[in-house]
Amino acid sequence: MSLAAALDVSHLPDYAYDWALVDVETSGLIARRDRILSIAVLTFGPDGTQTGEYSTLLNPGCDPGPVHIHGLTAERLSGAPTFDHVAGQIGALLQDRVMVAHNAQFDYDFLAHEFARARLYLPVTQRLCTLALNRRVEPPSVDLSLASLAAHYGIAQTRAHDALDDTRVLAGIFRSSLSEAARLDVPLPLVPCPPRQDPQFAPNPPKTPCAYRNPGRLTPGGPLVQGMKVAITGETVTSRAELVARSVAAGLNIMSSVSRHTSTLVTNDATSGSAKARRAIAEGVTVIDEHTFLKLLGEVRPGTPHENQTPPKVPEGATPATPPAKPTPSPPLAAVAEVPAPRRPESTPSAKPFGRRRVLILGGTHEEASAARARVVELGGAAAINLSASVTDVVLFPGGELDRRMTRITALGLPVHDHTWLGAPAPEPLEIPARDTAVTDVLPRGGVIDLPRLPPAGQWHVSASWAQQTSCEIDVVAFVLDEDEQVSCDGDFVFYSAPESPDGATRLLCGGPTEQTIAVDLAALPPTAHRVAIAAAIDGAATFGDVGAVQTTLAPGVDAPATAQATLDAATSERTLLLAEIYRRGPRWRFRAVGQGYDHGLEALVRGYGVEVE
Repeated sequence: MSLAAALDVSHLPDYAYDWALVDVETSGLIARRDRILSIAVLTFGPDGTQTGEYSTLLNPGCDPGPVHIHGLTAERLSGAPTFDHVAGQIGALLQDRVMVAHNAQFDYDFLAHEFARARLYLPVTQRLCTLALNRRVEPPSVDLSLASLAAHYGIAQTRAHDALDDTRVLAGIFRSSLSEAARLDVPLPLVPCPPRQDPQFAPNPPKTPCAYRNPGRLTPGGPLVQGMKVAITGETVTSRAELVARSVAAGLNIMSSVSRHTSTLVTNDATSGSAKARRAIAEGVTVIDEHTFLKLLGEVRPGTPHENQTPPKVPEGATPATPPAKPTPSPPLAAVAEVPAPRRPESTPSAKPFGRRRVLILGGTHEEASAARARVVELGGAAAINLSASVTDVVLFPGGELDRRMTRITALGLPVHDHTWLGAPAPEPLEIPARDTAVTDVLPRGGVIDLPRLPPAGQWHVSASWAQQTSCEIDVVAFVLDEDEQVSCDGDFVFYSAPESPDGATRLLCGGPTEQTIAVDLAALPPTAHRVAIAAAIDGAATFGDVGAVQTTLAPGVDAPATAQATLDAATSERTLLLAEIYRRGPRWRFRAVGQGYDHGLEALVRGYGVEVE
């Protein structure tokens, strides 16, 4: 089948667009700092006909970075045009087309920064990520890297990390992925651009992490101790910058907000009625004036350093220390027990009857569907929330026969069972193939696994996905928390308007309207970080009972197979859901699937973690 024929979806309105397929090679991974070295763009019409092709090397005016990966030396790039000289040609190819790329946020962010440097507007209104599309399709490939998908779909790849060849490979992958999406009736994960996490956002310089643990409140008349959390409000005689600099040099932790863990508030007008002053009075925080603070600043007592964040080697089989207490920004609706995940050996099949089944539940009440998904996990299988190529069985509750996906399920010939089937399931049939050699732990609510040790550059991606919504939007957020379960600064709250922590260790990624990801670089976290809490909040009047299940996955990279997954759907009336957390346990990092809901909105959760909300 020709590329044009396979891409011809002009008869399907939900799939028919003009497309611009893009690949960039870059000098590094940080769009606000690094530069594009080469770019290729292929354009196609809705009928699959190729309408344009463009590629060029670019002179970045800086070190080209990892030459061993892309092969682009400074000498080779020296005679190439700069981006501002070709931005007009690139913009013309992107104009009025959906931009398509593999890990599209990466390419989009680099283009947005390059266009901004050229003082031009990036003319992209929608983008589509083939990674996100294949996460919806779920093909049986080893992982979702460009090379693995090319091998799965039978696309020849001749020069990896060559922008033009990668774009041609991307075209073949997109062709096959689009065909699979149409076969499964999967909605395309189109992202409006610019996304809500503005690519022009440039994090502030990272706050200097405090090296000492918080010793608690300042006692009236007592000394300051290194590690105390200090907030300042109102006008001061000494410049605010000097006060902060002297405090940090003395080993104090300057905070931008007041919480129950604040040691003292410095203000020359305690009756000013500022938000910080009101909160300090409500929490019983000691309030001192600037003159008293400066006197105490001259004799700050030694504090207790944070423990070393570099995990020492632990003998195999050793038991780590007890984990820190889990956050309680408000009373939980139900306690979540820490349930160790069963480790299945890779060499032998699961002894449970659903070892390779992936079951989609349709119909019934929210409570019935939730209990059924929990039963699937209990039987050793995985609960699906969307129809994909990995679904092996469908279970119907009353009303499920009216689900729009049933037409496609019937056409695909998937086994459909009455809900009583889960009470006495048949053993897994031999014809269900193993999808790949990787083992994914299916965690129950509260389930925990130890994270394998990764190289310093390794990142963990915690993704949340849900069924397509029409009545609300869902936002995924993250909090980098210290030993007091509080943020050290407002920048440690990562959300759609601030998608990256100041140090870049925690980032929000958006792959489509049904999926968002928090990327955590453990090696880059500050020494104060003891936990990264990840939550989802509904923007609107709907509740998680209306939304249904949220699938949470943990993977050691953007295109890597999942290390663990959990289907969280115990919430009913809640509008905020604590999904998961990565936290320290002795020398190790651990991952927990939480699934703890709150009836209040995101603002209350944010305040509970010590973020100042305007």
